[in-house]
Amino acid sequence: MNYQNPDKNGYYGDFGGAFVPEMLYPNVEELQNKYLEIIEAEDFQNEFQDLLKNYVGRETPLYFAKNLSKKYGAKVYLKREDLNHTGAHKINNALGQALLAKRLGKKRIIAETGAGQHGVATATACALLGLECIVYMGEIDIQRQAPNVARMKMLGAKVVPATSGSKTLKDAVNEALRDWINHPETTHYIIGSAVGPHPFPDLVARFQSVISKEIKKQLQEQEGRTNPDYLIACVGGGSNAAGTFYHFLNDENVKLIGAEAGGLGVHSGESAATTFLGTLGILHGSQSLVMQTEDGQVIEPYSISAGLDYPGIGPMHANLSKEKRAEFFSINDDEALKAAFELTKIEGIIPALESAHALAVLGKKKFKKDDVVVICLSGRGDKDMETYLKHLETESPKKTESQKD
Repeated sequence: MNYQNPDKNGYYGDFGGAFVPEMLYPNVEELQNKYLEIIEAEDFQNEFQDLLKNYVGRETPLYFAKNLSKKYGAKVYLKREDLNHTGAHKINNALGQALLAKRLGKKRIIAETGAGQHGVATATACALLGLECIVYMGEIDIQRQAPNVARMKMLGAKVVPATSGSKTLKDAVNEALRDWINHPETTHYIIGSAVGPHPFPDLVARFQSVISKEIKKQLQEQEGRTNPDYLIACVGGGSNAAGTFYHFLNDENVKLIGAEAGGLGVHSGESAATTFLGTLGILHGSQSLVMQTEDGQVIEPYSISAGLDYPGIGPMHANLSKEKRAEFFSINDDEALKAAFELTKIEGIIPALESAHALAVLGKKKFKKDDVVVICLSGRGDKDMETYLKHLETESPKKTESQKD
């Protein structure tokens, strides 16, 4: 099976397709017909690669984490997407889609964001390329990701709160889709994750595939081989995982691991672990695994991480799960927090809460000492400082009590 690209109808196995309102069909059809021709053109690639190198700061380091490696008994490498301009992998896709939008003659960009990183990346790309930018963000996420909201506004974007439902990422997507329906001719929707109607999952995966392309080259330089034994990435919708896995998808010798947000526990009712809880359904324009009731009502997801609390998963990842090509772990809030503080204290790197879910897999999987394990460090932890500080404050009294003993 080819796990990398969807078929002509946008399906990865049983998952994918394009389920859109009639008003949006012309936009989606235009994208389907033109996206490959545009993004594979030499002039597009020259401009895109120049921006990735000289604006984003690629290639990002593949860092050998010697202290983590010693602790977990394997060769652990971190793909440092946190060192990109704007602090995460999201800029790779935002710039690519903004360039595509310009070539399609669109002057107005909309986007959704959860943790705020995609919103910042999109606002950045729009500022650079002279495009109007509107970002939809759940009201709760606006409160817990205030630094990123400030950055978006400074970059000239209009940030619109989503006030329905759980007031998080799912609801921001709903609002962005409504906007697109109302402004189909002038607007391009830069979807930030590997979700949505075809061709978005493939488009996002292709723009993010620069991650796995670099991993191959860098491993050859550092280990004398192009393939790791394990690749680990966090998965909400799945953009950083799609990019990390992309060039290894059809090589079954490379073991793929996705880390989902377990929240307070898979069966707690407060979770976002879609591969464990989801059933076949349609969400935001594609058929995939969706957390839903028996009569098809979407179940509100929960995670401490604003970027992972999505009630679905991209169709590529749903297929990887179904076919057992990738192994998925559910990482609880506490496990993610522990992993974040561990990386900070032993490697001097503060990760985003999303990335911390991937790091937590190290404590759940046994590795051999010669195994090469590459973890995508998808973003930096500045935006999560408030959450980390709250954790420190709740932990410190406990430490004081134990010190008394």
